[in-house]
Amino acid sequence: MNFHQKPNTFVSHVKIKVQDLDRSIQFYQQIVGFDIFEKTENTVQLTADGKTSILSLERPEGVQPKESRTTGLYHFAILLPTRKDLADFVFHVVNEGVQLGASDHLVSEALYFSDPDGNGIEVYADRDPANWKWQSDQVIMAVDPLDFENLAKEGNPNAWQGLPPKTVMGHIHLHVAELTKTQEFYTKGLGFDIVASLGNQALFIATGNYHHHIGLNTWNGVGAPQPPVNSAGLEYFELTYPNQNSLDQVIEKLNSIGVSVMEDADKAMITDPSGNKIKLTV
Repeated sequence: MNFHQKPNTFVSHVKIKVQDLDRSIQFYQQIVGFDIFEKTENTVQLTADGKTSILSLERPEGVQPKESRTTGLYHFAILLPTRKDLADFVFHVVNEGVQLGASDHLVSEALYFSDPDGNGIEVYADRDPANWKWQSDQVIMAVDPLDFENLAKEGNPNAWQGLPPKTVMGHIHLHVAELTKTQEFYTKGLGFDIVASLGNQALFIATGNYHHHIGLNTWNGVGAPQPPVNSAGLEYFELTYPNQNSLDQVIEKLNSIGVSVMEDADKAMITDPSGNKIKLTV
């Protein structure tokens, strides 16, 4: 499966804001299984393979608690390499006393929980894409109960040793204020395809026929306000494009629909219609 490699466009990194950096580092190491890649006084980059960072944390000056009913992060999703890894992780987090949600999405099996600041986290494993079902150009997903008993048969209560090296940032799911301008921004501007929708409540978009690299929903209310700049929550997420030419084309498309782009060497920073910041890289 190469849904998170070039030539696809994919979410490669997420940066979130937290209130207490030491508390969050302990959580992301002990519970989620990250290692520290690089640390400063107010930031830390976390890694699964020791070579690249897929998640970073920052404690902003004058940080405020995460507010509810705003746009921003619904969850970021950590994709484990195998179903066995997910089963091992289940044993680990249950042993740590983590309160879990869980779903069988047909295309994947997923666990849900939150960090100490209320930032949503999904940890999941994909099913074989050959078994995903499509109707026309839409993938069939569901929110069925996860069969923990069946999953546990693949795991070992003592096997978890932290995130496997091939762990990647699987997708990000965002609260947005509305879907019409949002759809235009992400499809006409950023070049994503709609692969699933939930009425007028949610869109799921991807490249390369993945089940979704980005989820977008209005579950916090149509017209939801943006969170305060220094509140805990999403700082930005990073999209990696195949090459500089493809990135240049995307910047042209964004400009054509009236999106302001801040360019710097081989990257650019933009903001979606709901205030979610995105770094574009190659």
